[in-house]
Amino acid sequence: MKIRLISILLGTLLCTPVWLLAQQADMHYRFEQLMFGEKQPMSVPVRGHSHNDYEQAIPFFAAYHAGMESIEIDLFLHRDSLYAAHDRTKIKQGLTLEDTYMRPLAKLFKENGGKAFADETKQLQLLLDFKEDYKKLMPPLLALLEKYRFMVDPQITAQPVKMVISGNMPPVSEFEKFPAWIYFDGRPGIAYTAEQQKHVGMISDDLKSYTTWNGKGVPSPAAMQKIKREAQHAKMIGIPFRLWGTAESPNTWLTLEKMGVTWLNTDYPVLLKEYLDHLASSRYRSSNTYDVYQPTYVSDGRSAHGVKNVILLIGDGMGMGHIQAAISANKGLANMSRMKHIGFSFTSSLSPGNTDSGAGGSAIATGQKTFNEQLSVDSSGNALPRIPAILRPLGIRTGIITTGDLSDATPAAFYTSHKDRNASEAISESLMHNEDTDILIGGKPGAYQDVEKWKKLVAGLKRNNFELPDTKQEFSASKSEKSIYFLPDSLTRPVKDGRGPILSETLIATIEKLQNRDKGFFIMAEGAQIDWGGHARNMEYTLTETQDFDRAVGEALRFADEDGNTLVIVLADHETGALSLIDTDWQSGYVQGNFASNDHSSMAVPVMAYGPGAQLFTGFFQNTAIFDRILTLFRK
Repeated sequence: MKIRLISILLGTLLCTPVWLLAQQADMHYRFEQLMFGEKQPMSVPVRGHSHNDYEQAIPFFAAYHAGMESIEIDLFLHRDSLYAAHDRTKIKQGLTLEDTYMRPLAKLFKENGGKAFADETKQLQLLLDFKEDYKKLMPPLLALLEKYRFMVDPQITAQPVKMVISGNMPPVSEFEKFPAWIYFDGRPGIAYTAEQQKHVGMISDDLKSYTTWNGKGVPSPAAMQKIKREAQHAKMIGIPFRLWGTAESPNTWLTLEKMGVTWLNTDYPVLLKEYLDHLASSRYRSSNTYDVYQPTYVSDGRSAHGVKNVILLIGDGMGMGHIQAAISANKGLANMSRMKHIGFSFTSSLSPGNTDSGAGGSAIATGQKTFNEQLSVDSSGNALPRIPAILRPLGIRTGIITTGDLSDATPAAFYTSHKDRNASEAISESLMHNEDTDILIGGKPGAYQDVEKWKKLVAGLKRNNFELPDTKQEFSASKSEKSIYFLPDSLTRPVKDGRGPILSETLIATIEKLQNRDKGFFIMAEGAQIDWGGHARNMEYTLTETQDFDRAVGEALRFADEDGNTLVIVLADHETGALSLIDTDWQSGYVQGNFASNDHSSMAVPVMAYGPGAQLFTGFFQNTAIFDRILTLFRK
């Protein structure tokens, strides 16, 4: 274990950027930004097309503010004005192309500094579906557009609104007669000349020309290949492809994208906006896979009388969706998937709605449910005995590790009791008097950026005989019975932003420090930022954190096999994000998911166990049962 730890430490030091080592940020602020901060616009390969937009409750604005980059308007000429309507009998007063679309669009175009959208990754086109002969509609349209040349002519503006004519179009042979900024809706199978092609703004077709597919599953292989060929041909000549008559669902949109379709038809722009806004962040393809440990299973499920040590690994916010996504991203492999004893824990608290980490962690640490926002207290606010305090008289030593703030709810629930999980300073200062926890590792709470507060905390911790190493090397080399290692910012940043395998490293080091003390040990190690990735609804963040956690699981399994008397328990305090998987590919390590929420859900979470007594953690049970079963094992 020692040789392995040294090699991991050296590798991390060499790979950690200097700029990360120099920074110290408030993790609570970063968390708030994940939940509520503005998301960076991201370009995606598909775009939204508002079908028959004039039938929306609020034409133009509903689609525009939903980020639809194509808006379809059926046109009729009525009393010298172009009206938007599905048929002539439905023409409404005031619903003209100019009043409803061109005039408000021109105002926005000017406000955005010469572009349709403030978001520079988006561009806009109006698809004008002629419901009458083009010879009747084209003259008044060209006359109208002359007033708006400043936003449709690429000779005048760098980001023009594209005007595309569909429906009763002129014949292809006449395309070249019209201004360069007039485009037409092409059709598959037409061999456009180079000059005609310059006027083709998109290529569209009816889905029924290829298949009767209703959006569930996928079309037949033959139909998919035919659509792919048409879409690929359009792409080769630089023109987007659209199918009309498609169903509306994430599966439909995903399948259309896979076939090469650019424009996604919708009658519900707000629903499509939700899908497109999160499309880029809902996907992840692993660039590097990692090896997983192959357990021997020699001690797995053996008599519970053999338990000397328990390693409790909590993937904060980790549900079944997270675990399966991590397996897929690592091309079908994960340490967690090697664990054979599996159960499910119900995570509700005493509060209405879903649990928070305070109540979730407290239920595991104390065996009693409490209200959200509280730490290891009962419903009346009275302190409850926690696992470390109960085990200390039995000669069991304790280590607590987290990749988040050490005063955060999950780790804090195991070393203190408090009515307010957010009372970071009071929670931290409780360690000045803590007698039952030997090793604590986690980020420095934000309040201690204040130098005087930090000095006061350090002095109090040292009076309680805690050593405070400054580096991983100091922590690993320390012979002190009691240590608190406050991780620098570089070691609490997200994995995707450069954090190394600190959870695995410190778990190995903590095991080495505790394995020969007294009668055994209890270690709680938390992958804190799986939860943060769920709150951010970001698949890369979520999966890189889950995979980092899974690596720590592998180290725990390795030690359990070496020791023979160690039980490893892997679980979550709750699920975050209501994550479901839409698409996975084990061969390439690709995952696309859907976060139905940016908060905790009420879904039961998997509980996996390995080693002596692992058989006690199968089936369905309340989260409080974890506490009961751990204590039962230690008391045998």
